[in-house]
Amino acid sequence: MEFAEVLSRRRSVRHFNSKLNVSEEDVRALLLAAVSAPSAGNIQPWRFTVVRSTEARERLAGALQQRWATAAPVVIVVSVDPRPCGARFGERGERLYSIQDTAAAVSNMLLAAVDRGLASCWVGAFDAVAVREAIGLADPVTPIAVLPVGYSAESSAKPARRPLEEVTTWL
Repeated sequence: MEFAEVLSRRRSVRHFNSKLNVSEEDVRALLLAAVSAPSAGNIQPWRFTVVRSTEARERLAGALQQRWATAAPVVIVVSVDPRPCGARFGERGERLYSIQDTAAAVSNMLLAAVDRGLASCWVGAFDAVAVREAIGLADPVTPIAVLPVGYSAESSAKPARRPLEEVTTWL
């Protein structure tokens, strides 16, 4: 698929086909796309937890309070360890660069999912402490995004986007 087509097909999907599983090869491809993201100082502060088992997805569902997200056959929790960025770049590295790096990894994963015929949604509304406990992360590693991954069971129109003129300043 051409890159422009990948961009135009990306959607936030919340309903997944429960009859179709996601292969380990596909999951690895998403993770490889994530670790190809740019990173300040090449520190790569991201951490990934692949949640596949029903038991683990149930624990995560309780922490997320968004059961639909754990109905996907695979859920990838993307977390950040801000310490290495902080050690190299100080407070700005810890509070900003580490989050930017992790967000870039998430974006790569979402686009790679589309390229492989998969669907996902960037879930950011959750209690980070509850999710951390549900998947066994040690503080200060913090969940930033939860990505349910599967095959879409819905069809959705292209979401509206604000016009470039509204969001761009040319100097």
